Amino acid sequence: MLTRRTLLTAASAAGIIPATPAIVRAQESPGVTATEIRIGNTMPYSGPASAYGTIGKAISAMFRMYNDDGGFGGRKVNFISYDDGYSPPKTVEQVRRLIEQDQVACMFAPLGTPTNSATVKYINAKKVPDLFLATGADKWGDHKTHPWVIGWQPSYVVEAQVYAKYIEQQKPGAKIGILYQNDDFGKDYLNGMRDVLKDKYEKLVTAVSYEVTDATIDSQLTSLRSAGVEVFVSVTSPKFAAQSIRSVATMGWKPMFILSGVSVSVGAVMQPAGPDNGVGIISSAYLKDPTDSRWDNDEGMKQWRAFMAKYYPEGDVKDLGNVTAFGLTYTIRQVLKQCGTDFSRENIMKQATSLKNLDVPVLLPGIQINTSPTNYRPMRQLQLMRWTGKTWDLFGNVISGAEA
Repeated sequence: MLTRRTLLTAASAAGIIPATPAIVRAQESPGVTATEIRIGNTMPYSGPASAYGTIGKAISAMFRMYNDDGGFGGRKVNFISYDDGYSPPKTVEQVRRLIEQDQVACMFAPLGTPTNSATVKYINAKKVPDLFLATGADKWGDHKTHPWVIGWQPSYVVEAQVYAKYIEQQKPGAKIGILYQNDDFGKDYLNGMRDVLKDKYEKLVTAVSYEVTDATIDSQLTSLRSAGVEVFVSVTSPKFAAQSIRSVATMGWKPMFILSGVSVSVGAVMQPAGPDNGVGIISSAYLKDPTDSRWDNDEGMKQWRAFMAKYYPEGDVKDLGNVTAFGLTYTIRQVLKQCGTDFSRENIMKQATSLKNLDVPVLLPGIQINTSPTNYRPMRQLQLMRWTGKTWDLFGNVISGAEA
């Protein structure tokens, strides 16, 4: 187990505001004092999904910016983010620490489908708001099963439905190979493909899985190529996405290549994979890509770049994870503003499920945030895009989940 000194040193190096001893002052609500609102988070700063760690660092920087601007209801945010290494048992340990020791008012943007799956029952039992999870698993929209947990990004099921529609349009009857992470993240894509292909799914689709602890995915890719796959769908986190792009190119295999939207970061995936290796890959977006010149004079991206320059200058301006962090934190900013001075857990959850037509500067035009007590899917739209070797090029129209 890490010592407290090690934890504080690591948190400081990551740019995260570390925890201090448990609050001893009188509180209005858990995690709330006259001067402070404690917000908890878990993030893979180490381990197989560490490429996502920049999201936690950028969120911390966003809260520093908001604190400099006066905070919320006369209080500053103390953002406490712990490393869980993308390991569910570690996530459980860290979330218990945040709720029972640090006494956070709410959780915000914890990352990962398997990690959040390990804590969802505990968090609901404790009635702690768990806002805008950094995972697109479809189940985070289930307000009846876990009313204290709400997602943010479009559902993986909806994303897969869009891909399936596109495949049917462009390559009807083609043999489809899917490489997927063996958890709810990966299985959501299988469900979405099945929704569209229906009885053709079993005939057309060959699906092989990998574990996040695997070293490589070469054997899975070899098996798909040998099966005569014409359309390859890579449902992978950044490390394995980059591997799949490099390996497919090295093999000389040239299927239609579709890549999960969680792994389209230019800095974290496309460049490490070799930009030319990915030319023609298709994916989807709901965020503005910082490498796309069409957004050079966009007011929302100007806000993002100014934030990065002042509060997170060490962050990679090509990494879409840092745009994601801006969008997530901008959304909770609206929740905290709507809370006024009542930061009870009940009111935080009420305001998080009362967002109407919220325009977030880094979302694609036409996409807004909407929530209600029976709508825990803040975004239901995305747009297809293609990798050019330098950037992602959007094509077609914004597509809603209902249409998909």
